[in-house]
Amino acid sequence: MEQNSSTPDRGLLDALRRQRAELRSSMGALEDALAGPAPQGHARWAERVHVALVELSADFREHVEVTEGQGGLYGDLLATAPRLSGAVTSLSREHTQIRGLIDGLIDRARTSEGREDVDGVRRLGTALLGLLVRHRQRGSDLVYEAYELDIGGET
Repeated sequence: MEQNSSTPDRGLLDALRRQRAELRSSMGALEDALAGPAPQGHARWAERVHVALVELSADFREHVEVTEGQGGLYGDLLATAPRLSGAVTSLSREHTQIRGLIDGLIDRARTSEGREDVDGVRRLGTALLGLLVRHRQRGSDLVYEAYELDIGGET
Protein backbone atom coordinates (compact mmCIF):
# COMPACT_ATOMS: atom_id res chain seq x y z
CA MET A 1 0.00 0.00 0.00
CA GLU A 2 1.51 3.26 -1.14
CA GLN A 3 1.05 6.31 1.07
CA ASN A 4 1.03 9.95 0.10
CA SER A 5 3.08 12.28 2.31
CA SER A 6 -0.17 13.85 3.53
CA THR A 7 -1.99 10.79 4.84
CA PRO A 8 -4.31 10.94 7.82
CA ASP A 9 -2.86 9.81 11.12
CA ARG A 10 -2.51 6.09 11.75
CA GLY A 11 -5.24 6.01 14.44
CA LEU A 12 -7.78 7.56 12.08
CA LEU A 13 -6.82 5.15 9.30
CA ASP A 14 -7.14 2.16 11.63
CA ALA A 15 -10.54 3.36 12.85
CA LEU A 16 -11.68 3.94 9.28
CA ARG A 17 -10.59 0.50 8.12
CA ARG A 18 -12.13 -1.23 11.12
CA GLN A 19 -15.38 0.68 10.69
CA ARG A 20 -15.56 -0.11 6.96
CA ALA A 21 -15.17 -3.81 7.70
CA GLU A 22 -17.86 -3.68 10.41
CA LEU A 23 -20.25 -1.81 8.15
CA ARG A 24 -19.67 -4.32 5.35
CA SER A 25 -20.33 -7.17 7.76
CA SER A 26 -23.61 -5.69 8.96
CA MET A 27 -24.64 -5.05 5.34
CA GLY A 28 -24.05 -8.75 4.66
CA ALA A 29 -26.13 -9.71 7.70
CA LEU A 30 -29.00 -7.56 6.45
CA GLU A 31 -28.75 -9.04 2.97
CA ASP A 32 -28.89 -12.56 4.45
CA ALA A 33 -31.86 -11.67 6.66
CA LEU A 34 -33.80 -10.11 3.78
CA ALA A 35 -33.15 -13.14 1.58
CA GLY A 36 -34.28 -15.61 4.23
CA PRO A 37 -37.62 -17.40 3.94
CA ALA A 38 -40.68 -15.61 5.29
CA PRO A 39 -43.32 -18.31 5.64
CA GLN A 40 -46.82 -17.84 7.05
CA GLY A 41 -46.54 -16.19 10.44
CA HIS A 42 -43.34 -14.45 9.39
CA ALA A 43 -42.57 -13.04 12.84
CA ARG A 44 -39.22 -14.86 12.91
CA TRP A 45 -38.21 -13.35 9.56
CA ALA A 46 -39.22 -9.86 10.70
CA GLU A 47 -37.26 -10.28 13.95
CA ARG A 48 -34.14 -11.39 12.07
CA VAL A 49 -34.41 -8.42 9.70
CA HIS A 50 -35.03 -6.07 12.63
CA VAL A 51 -31.93 -7.32 14.47
CA ALA A 52 -29.81 -6.93 11.31
CA LEU A 53 -31.12 -3.39 10.82
CA VAL A 54 -30.34 -2.42 14.42
CA GLU A 55 -26.78 -3.71 13.95
CA LEU A 56 -26.48 -1.83 10.67
CA SER A 57 -27.81 1.30 12.35
CA ALA A 58 -25.13 1.17 15.05
CA ASP A 59 -22.37 0.57 12.51
CA PHE A 60 -23.63 3.38 10.32
CA ARG A 61 -23.71 5.77 13.30
CA GLU A 62 -20.07 4.86 13.92
CA HIS A 63 -19.32 5.47 10.22
CA VAL A 64 -20.76 8.98 10.47
CA GLU A 65 -18.76 9.65 13.64
CA VAL A 66 -15.49 8.45 12.07
CA THR A 67 -16.05 10.57 8.98
CA GLU A 68 -17.87 13.70 10.22
CA GLY A 69 -17.04 13.75 13.94
CA GLN A 70 -14.44 15.75 15.81
CA GLY A 71 -11.02 14.77 14.42
CA GLY A 72 -12.75 12.71 11.74
CA LEU A 73 -11.80 11.89 8.20
CA TYR A 74 -13.67 14.70 6.46
CA GLY A 75 -12.01 17.45 8.49
CA ASP A 76 -8.60 15.97 7.84
CA LEU A 77 -9.40 15.40 4.19
CA LEU A 78 -10.58 18.98 3.66
CA ALA A 79 -7.40 20.31 5.27
CA THR A 80 -5.36 18.17 2.89
CA ALA A 81 -7.46 18.53 -0.27
CA PRO A 82 -9.97 21.41 -0.08
CA ARG A 83 -10.76 20.86 -3.76
CA LEU A 84 -12.79 17.83 -2.67
CA SER A 85 -15.26 19.82 -0.56
CA GLY A 86 -18.12 19.15 -3.00
CA ALA A 87 -17.64 15.39 -2.71
CA VAL A 88 -17.47 15.66 1.10
CA THR A 89 -20.69 17.66 1.15
CA SER A 90 -22.38 15.10 -1.07
CA LEU A 91 -21.32 12.18 1.13
CA SER A 92 -22.47 14.06 4.23
CA ARG A 93 -25.90 14.60 2.66
CA GLU A 94 -26.09 10.91 1.90
CA HIS A 95 -25.51 10.21 5.59
CA THR A 96 -28.77 11.98 6.39
CA GLN A 97 -30.63 10.14 3.63
CA ILE A 98 -29.26 6.73 4.63
CA ARG A 99 -29.95 7.37 8.31
CA GLY A 100 -33.60 8.13 7.46
CA LEU A 101 -33.92 4.97 5.37
CA ILE A 102 -32.45 2.81 8.12
CA ASP A 103 -34.71 4.33 10.78
CA GLY A 104 -37.79 3.91 8.59
CA LEU A 105 -36.94 0.29 7.85
CA ILE A 106 -36.36 -0.48 11.54
CA ASP A 107 -39.86 0.78 12.31
CA ARG A 108 -41.39 -1.02 9.36
CA ALA A 109 -39.69 -4.35 10.11
CA ARG A 110 -40.78 -4.13 13.74
CA THR A 111 -44.43 -3.69 12.80
CA SER A 112 -44.68 -5.73 9.58
CA GLU A 113 -47.72 -7.97 9.35
CA GLY A 114 -48.17 -9.90 6.17
CA ARG A 115 -46.85 -10.74 2.77
CA GLU A 116 -47.14 -7.18 1.40
CA ASP A 117 -45.01 -5.90 4.27
CA VAL A 118 -42.38 -8.57 3.65
CA ASP A 119 -42.19 -7.60 -0.02
CA GLY A 120 -42.02 -3.90 0.86
CA VAL A 121 -39.31 -4.36 3.48
CA ARG A 122 -37.30 -6.49 1.06
CA ARG A 123 -37.65 -3.90 -1.70
CA LEU A 124 -36.62 -1.01 0.56
CA GLY A 125 -33.87 -3.03 2.23
CA THR A 126 -32.38 -3.99 -1.11
CA ALA A 127 -32.49 -0.35 -2.23
CA LEU A 128 -30.77 0.65 1.03
CA LEU A 129 -28.02 -1.90 0.47
CA GLY A 130 -27.45 -0.60 -3.05
CA LEU A 131 -27.19 2.95 -1.74
CA LEU A 132 -24.73 1.85 0.94
CA VAL A 133 -22.55 0.02 -1.58
CA ARG A 134 -22.36 3.09 -3.80
CA HIS A 135 -21.73 5.35 -0.78
CA ARG A 136 -18.83 3.18 0.34
CA GLN A 137 -17.40 3.17 -3.19
CA ARG A 138 -17.53 6.95 -3.41
CA GLY A 139 -15.94 7.24 0.03
CA SER A 140 -13.12 4.93 -0.98
CA ASP A 141 -12.60 6.90 -4.20
CA LEU A 142 -12.52 10.15 -2.21
CA VAL A 143 -9.85 8.88 0.17
CA TYR A 144 -7.79 7.63 -2.75
CA GLU A 145 -8.11 10.95 -4.56
CA ALA A 146 -7.03 12.91 -1.49
CA TYR A 147 -4.24 10.67 -0.18
CA GLU A 148 -3.47 8.16 -2.97
CA LEU A 149 -4.28 5.51 -0.41
CA ASP A 150 -6.42 2.40 -0.71
CA ILE A 151 -8.27 2.14 2.60
CA GLY A 152 -9.55 -1.38 2.03
CA GLY A 153 -11.66 -2.49 4.98
CA GLU A 154 -13.25 -5.49 3.38
CA THR A 155 -12.04 -8.11 5.85
